[in-house]
Amino acid sequence: MSTAAVETGAVGRERDWMVWAGWLLSALAASIFLWSAYMKLTRQPGYVAEMARLGYSPDVLTALALLQSSCLALYLFPRTSTLGVVLLTGYLGGAIASYVRIGDALFANTFQMSVALLLWGGLYLREHRLRSLLPVRTGPVR
Repeated sequence: MSTAAVETGAVGRERDWMVWAGWLLSALAASIFLWSAYMKLTRQPGYVAEMARLGYSPDVLTALALLQSSCLALYLFPRTSTLGVVLLTGYLGGAIASYVRIGDALFANTFQMSVALLLWGGLYLREHRLRSLLPVRTGPVR
């Protein structure tokens, strides 16, 4: 057995756990978005009240749920996952802007940013092309 075969096997195992961890983070983020879409589609009273506090009419809930579900589908499909994460990041940016506008920046800067980090972290771990585009450097910068 050559050293190249051993090295390839080690790299393969490393990628396997990274892909699984990436899908786990992606599933967690997806569950948050699915819950949010469900709450919007069923017009839960707390959700309607929160949207009113943000200045949105209950009439936009269905459109927002469909928008976020469509972007989530793009994110979960491997061929369009990069487009999906960019669109979902924009969606979360709008949510952050809505909370900042009403003076509730602490919530905006914790929950939405955490979900965005889950999205990007999940994609980073499961998509080798993104890891090669944005490498993590461990040694000194020269």
